[in-house]
Amino acid sequence: MARPRKQTYTLDMYLNKNRKGDIDNNADVQRNFVWNHEQINELIVTVLTDDYIPPIILGEEENSKLHIVDGGCRTAALRKFREGNYKITSSVENAMIPYKKKVKDAHGSITHEDAICDIKGMTYEKLPEELREKFDEYQIETVIHEYCDSCKISRYIKRYNNHVPMNIDQKAFTYLDKFAGRIHQILESRFFVECTDYSENDRIKGAVERIIVETIMCMNHFDKWNKQPKVLCKYLNEHASEEEFDRLSDHLHRLEKIMTEDLRQLFDKKDSFIFLTLFDRFTKLGLEDYRFARFLRVFKERLRGSVRNADGFLFDEIKRNNSTKDKVVVAEKLAMLEQFMLMYLADTNRKNKKAADTCHMVTAKEIVEKCIDQCVDDQDMELYEMIANDISEVIEDIDSEFLSEQNRPSFVALVCYAVQRDSEQLLKKWLSAFERKHTLLPDQTKNYLKMKASFERYAAHASQRSA
Repeated sequence: MARPRKQTYTLDMYLNKNRKGDIDNNADVQRNFVWNHEQINELIVTVLTDDYIPPIILGEEENSKLHIVDGGCRTAALRKFREGNYKITSSVENAMIPYKKKVKDAHGSITHEDAICDIKGMTYEKLPEELREKFDEYQIETVIHEYCDSCKISRYIKRYNNHVPMNIDQKAFTYLDKFAGRIHQILESRFFVECTDYSENDRIKGAVERIIVETIMCMNHFDKWNKQPKVLCKYLNEHASEEEFDRLSDHLHRLEKIMTEDLRQLFDKKDSFIFLTLFDRFTKLGLEDYRFARFLRVFKERLRGSVRNADGFLFDEIKRNNSTKDKVVVAEKLAMLEQFMLMYLADTNRKNKKAADTCHMVTAKEIVEKCIDQCVDDQDMELYEMIANDISEVIEDIDSEFLSEQNRPSFVALVCYAVQRDSEQLLKKWLSAFERKHTLLPDQTKNYLKMKASFERYAAHASQRSA
């Protein structure tokens, strides 16, 4: 079979052949015209700026008649403008078209001057003569499959149209070229790779990129919020800063250290940007990050399904016209969450102050340095804090005294003791039994020593049983 041949026409010649039927756009299996104003406008701008249009694919019958296989909508759109009095809409992007304007001097000589035409609201006939000529003389490329019949033409139509067009999120992302690379870098962070449950389909279809866009917008430019992703991307491309993306990256790094399996589902594709914005507000309070994780757990287990706002809505019932991305909806959800969070933190602060009044509150690092490892550093303690968050999941009661702020230092110290002996899994098994049967001591150093003794006994019995 011979390779397809290439043929280049002026646009005027190509459209004329289509009008006369020499190049047919009505194959039996060809779809109807489906383009919107945005697509038509963009194609016209492409021609007037002499930019690239992919070749139109044709199938040629033995009688030399040509049928459009791929490019039917492009052809119809160009004819609408050239012959159908189509008016370029006011939403057209890149509406200012530069061209060379013909100018006659006093002696009748023609010179060319730089000029610009705003094509908004214009039809073909209203364009300056120079731009009409430029449109008609545009070089349109075609690729022609020879020796076709209706069966082959149908097969080619199916082949060349077997693709998935960009969805709304994917197309919107093309308007964020200034920060697109930075966003893809953030998507490779451990938070998005390991600490969330986004599906592969969400990642392929651009939903995760949209989460970052919404988060940056909500954290820094909420007064300009819009539920349309294209509007958000265009705004951020002009007004966002590298510092805003730096701050988000830092937040994600901190969240990685406190995320546990039970909290992953909060960060779904619908609400992730709201909880990430809430964490941004939390960081301004200057508190330890694990307290944010504890609040999320309280919200998930107790508040989300039972506490209503002033209008009588649960968190998941707040919406307008069935939309969860309206500005007023986002504002109400954030206000509700922030109120819950501040009330929770104020309550735990009161409990902590009461405990501190009765007993000096040592830190976990002080206990570790005194009882376990004098050389422990802050990086080591970060690791023990993360492991403590993971181990604490075995306690189902989120109001447990064991998970209280005042008991945190001795618990983290005990985790350090278990980690240094490769006994984290055994500690999880011990924890349930200890929690039910023992009373905690307010003095955290003494409480650590008491729990350590209990854990050692448990470990000894476990070793005897296995032997």
